[in-house]
Amino acid sequence: MPSRLPLLVSIALILGVALVVTSADPMACAHAAEVAPLPQHLADTGLFLPGSTTVRTENVAFSPQYPLWSDGAGKRRWLSIPPGSFIDATRPDAWEFPRGTRLWKEFAYGTRKVETRFIERLDDGSWRFAAYVWNEEQTDAVLAPFAGVASVLVANAPGGRYVIPAEADCRSCHEGAAVPVLGASALQLSPDRDPLAPHAGPADIAGIDLRGLVAREWLRNLPHEMLEQPPRIAASSPVERAALGYLHANCGHCHNAGDAPVPVGLVLAQETALSAASTDRVLRSMLSVASRFRSRAAPGATQIAVPGHADASVLAVRMRSRNPFVQMPPLGTRIADAESLALIEQWIDHALQSPTEKAR
Repeated sequence: MPSRLPLLVSIALILGVALVVTSADPMACAHAAEVAPLPQHLADTGLFLPGSTTVRTENVAFSPQYPLWSDGAGKRRWLSIPPGSFIDATRPDAWEFPRGTRLWKEFAYGTRKVETRFIERLDDGSWRFAAYVWNEEQTDAVLAPFAGVASVLVANAPGGRYVIPAEADCRSCHEGAAVPVLGASALQLSPDRDPLAPHAGPADIAGIDLRGLVAREWLRNLPHEMLEQPPRIAASSPVERAALGYLHANCGHCHNAGDAPVPVGLVLAQETALSAASTDRVLRSMLSVASRFRSRAAPGATQIAVPGHADASVLAVRMRSRNPFVQMPPLGTRIADAESLALIEQWIDHALQSPTEKAR
């Protein structure tokens, strides 16, 4: 039977409704449900008090300890769950967010707000993604087209312009992980924050970390030991801890041990429940492992990570490049993250050890 997905998408576009497809299976697509259309204005998503750009108090600010690099943009984030509901943390690395969960992430350069991204969990358990673009007056943000916006003029952004991602770009990153919410997890909101984490925000935003969420009764079933001994990456040095944290946040949503969307064995996502075993798995997946990637600019780089030789490590070569056919991560950034690249190179050159060496 031919797929009816193109027909469903066409109907959705004609009717102006959001179509949520939770499976690529043709039979599942045939039963995709219509949902209420996304609000045209950010103010109507529930972020602000009526008639203002003041964030509602019930929308709780949070700050992941390992933030995603976004070309130097400053970011603020908020989380909201329906009254009486809670996040189930039985699986510490794959929280179950209740239906009706909403999250927002604001991108700004200086005082100029550019974009606010919005994620919402619907009644059927699926998630939808949207981006809202701020006007010059900073009084309103309107829903971006499904295909994104190729260029928004922003004086302090790289090259003076900013790209609003397409909805498909959002899904390509968020849906590679165990849960589409990437910045709120046991590791990211651990009270034991990494002081070397690049670009990390302050730890005390609204007191929302694991303990703060539990105190609000927003988070339940978190293993008790994670409150007594907050999650942290098992590492042989502070530099390694920060390097692995950066790779977890910026690369782990695609490179993970689950149903990863990339056909390679590289694992960069950390699992808090496994602790040292998780770090061991990450290191074994990259150390002296041959890479299929070859670069004319760095012909000597044939392995993912070579201790003592960042210049011969594909990991660093691809992080440094912004050639769209080479760069990693492949989306969401047009300039290399110099601070984090220096951290990764320092780690590879001076602190990276194989699991065998660590055991000696």
